[in-house]
Amino acid sequence: MTAKRAAIVLAVVFVAYAVLLGWRGVLLIGTGDPVAIVLGLAVLVIPVVGAYLVWRELQFGRRTEDLARELDAQGLLPVDDLPRRPSGRIERSAADAAFAKYQAEAEAAPDDWRAWFRLSTAYDAAGDRKRARAAMRTAIGHHDRR
Repeated sequence: MTAKRAAIVLAVVFVAYAVLLGWRGVLLIGTGDPVAIVLGLAVLVIPVVGAYLVWRELQFGRRTEDLARELDAQGLLPVDDLPRRPSGRIERSAADAAFAKYQAEAEAAPDDWRAWFRLSTAYDAAGDRKRARAAMRTAIGHHDRR
């Protein structure tokens, strides 16, 4: 299953969950008991916050995909040709070398979204998802400001 399909399936599952949870909140409010009303209102907040987070993640994925398509059209999309272990994980030394190359590129051109995109892929290859997502957010921000 592709990442896009998985995201769609998870979003649909979340919507079903949010509807069921929201309905429980409405039922609690309908009891008329003050404690149940407060609990029902609190339960209604959960799907709203969850919907915002799901929407934000889907937007992040869509924007990342847009940037990847644009880089690919320009012939600048990094190629994943790093040596791998039998388990499929990238050799640490190769990931570190790619990271150093792309980090230097991003430092040399801090406003270039392409450099930040490639740095994000290097972080991801190194297994640092938190920094990969932060670098991708920076790439998206620079892309939107140009």
